[in-house]
Amino acid sequence: MEGQDRIEKLLEEIRDAQRESLDEYKRVTSESLELQKRAVRRQEQLGKTYKVALVASALLVVGIVALIFYVLQFLPTRYR
Repeated sequence: MEGQDRIEKLLEEIRDAQRESLDEYKRVTSESLELQKRAVRRQEQLGKTYKVALVASALLVVGIVALIFYVLQFLPTRYR
């Protein structure tokens, strides 16, 4: 019977170790999933910021080009 008790104890230790391993796996995967979700949210925010910056830059370039054409209109008439 001593051998049977030893086998049962080893099996219980193996079971407990597997449970601990599974719990750790669940914790790590949950943490990994949360980090991925945060990364996706951050990318979405940066994408929105990038779009706003792109539109603002485009408007600035259009304004500068319009200003250049406006100023060029008057340059030839002043030197006639």
